[in-house]
Amino acid sequence: MDAQPIAAVKWLPRTALSSNAYNPNVQAPPEHRLLKTSILENGWTQPIVARPEAGALEIVDGYHRWTVAADDEVAALTGGLVPVVVLPPTDPATARMATVRHNRARGTHHVLGMAEIVADLLRYGLTPEEIGRRLEMDPEEVDRLADRGDMIKRQAPDTFNQGWTVG
Repeated sequence: MDAQPIAAVKWLPRTALSSNAYNPNVQAPPEHRLLKTSILENGWTQPIVARPEAGALEIVDGYHRWTVAADDEVAALTGGLVPVVVLPPTDPATARMATVRHNRARGTHHVLGMAEIVADLLRYGLTPEEIGRRLEMDPEEVDRLADRGDMIKRQAPDTFNQGWTVG
């Protein structure tokens, strides 16, 4: 296990890392705010993955975590340090493939699963407004997910609304 990169998480200044020029992953402003909320409420749960490149550390995975770490509130949690896992030196092609694998391995959220979670949150006593604020959802999204969650509990047919079909 000691040979695995995760066994050697380092806390480094954010400025010790640099972005790469090839990451195809983009993050919309609501998801950026959600990432900030996640770190503020749950702490750092995933390190940034970097590789040595020309005497510096180039980000392979975690660009958005690195970006949000510049926020004053987030930086205050750790004195401006970010958790980093450094990969062994590698060639540019392998680094690009690692970035794509990290991005694609995360998967996607499906509507029915999200509806179940929203229904659970409401049962736990959270208000629709709090769910919207903490999960970066607008009121209509919370309402639709809550309604779909109730339909699942009522055993409504899956064909109720094809607008919720997941491809």
